[in-house]
Amino acid sequence: MALIDLHTHSTVSDGTDTPEELVAAAAAAGIDVLALTDHDTTGGWSRAAAVLPAGMRLVRGAEFSCVSPTGRPETPGDRATVSVHLLGYLFDPEHPAIVAEQERLVGERVERLRKMARNVAADYPQLDADRVFDLVPEGTTPGRPHLGQALMRAGVVGSVNEAFAEILKTGSKYYEPKTDTPVERAVQMIVDAGGVPVFAHPLARKRGRVIETSVLADLAKLGLAGVEVDHPDHAPQDRELLRGVAAELGLVATGSSDYHGTNKSTPIAAESTAPDALEDLVDRASGVPVL
Repeated sequence: MALIDLHTHSTVSDGTDTPEELVAAAAAAGIDVLALTDHDTTGGWSRAAAVLPAGMRLVRGAEFSCVSPTGRPETPGDRATVSVHLLGYLFDPEHPAIVAEQERLVGERVERLRKMARNVAADYPQLDADRVFDLVPEGTTPGRPHLGQALMRAGVVGSVNEAFAEILKTGSKYYEPKTDTPVERAVQMIVDAGGVPVFAHPLARKRGRVIETSVLADLAKLGLAGVEVDHPDHAPQDRELLRGVAAELGLVATGSSDYHGTNKSTPIAAESTAPDALEDLVDRASGVPVL
């Protein structure tokens, strides 16, 4: 059976492998179909395609930073929204709405990283806030992992994971929010660009607040094509729950590693997607083909 990993990141966003190294790592792991899904950018597509070995296929995609209703009734003191991620596959990267929103999101990430670096440097003077962007390669979407790398180099933490656990986590005194795309709008953008939207790790409870599954039902009416069921941050009972929801709603159930190289401990191909699920996604797309 083909080995398919539909969620990976390169140095073009917050991974540690270049697109070329990512393809090589996938080949070494025996992957037959690889999706490159960097955060809010398609900048690595051409580089990955240029080194694609014979016998491996590339699904071009991106992971969109979104905000979603939780699905819970709003109560005093309780936020009604939560940050989520939406995977978009096989969409036209030149679609005007996609281009405009990705440019806006990259601008949000730049300003957020600048503010967080200054916040952290106020308490950790060994960090040079003005040099953090030296760790962001040209054409790369900046993010908190780059600040985590800067903290490692400054000797503040021993790893990027430690930086997130102690300093950079959501809700910390150093955290700065950014204005993400309403998930309903992101679904519509991807569909309009000929792509297929898949909700990423919706029940990753270890990351914080999660949506209710009613949100998936609402998005399915707008064109949501699938849901990431098998993910390293999903507990067994939540995978079972999501598999049932996907079947009920007619959504494609996918599985992916969410590989980030050494920024996270999860290996590539730790989770995978069934071939018939990939075929279903491809059948729904009209933007760009699988290479």
